[in-house]
Amino acid sequence: MPEFYQLQQQLLLSTLAMTGIIFISVWIFYSADIALNYLLGACTGVVYLKMLARSVERLGRQTPKLGKSQIAVFIGLIIVASKWNQLHILPIFLGFLTYKAAIFAYMLQLTFLPKSK
Repeated sequence: MPEFYQLQQQLLLSTLAMTGIIFISVWIFYSADIALNYLLGACTGVVYLKMLARSVERLGRQTPKLGKSQIAVFIGLIIVASKWNQLHILPIFLGFLTYKAAIFAYMLQLTFLPKSK
């Protein structure tokens, strides 16, 4: 379990760092409106990542399989974004995927910079 908690912490910090960098970049190159939509999606991605980690932590001890309730947060956000004219679906969706970029970066780090033991 210590490795799991370390991975969880590292993915969360990577996601937050990427979110900050991308948010500022989008604000500079596009607009504050698009950047805030991206930030909303990225925050939803962080919540999703935390809920997924909590579900994985309970896996085996309390529940025999993973639940699918975590994705409801994202689905709800997309539904709200499609109904509310001030929100843009694409930046929200790309913001949500920021946690996947952090996972991908972690995977590349493990592949090309393996720890020597």
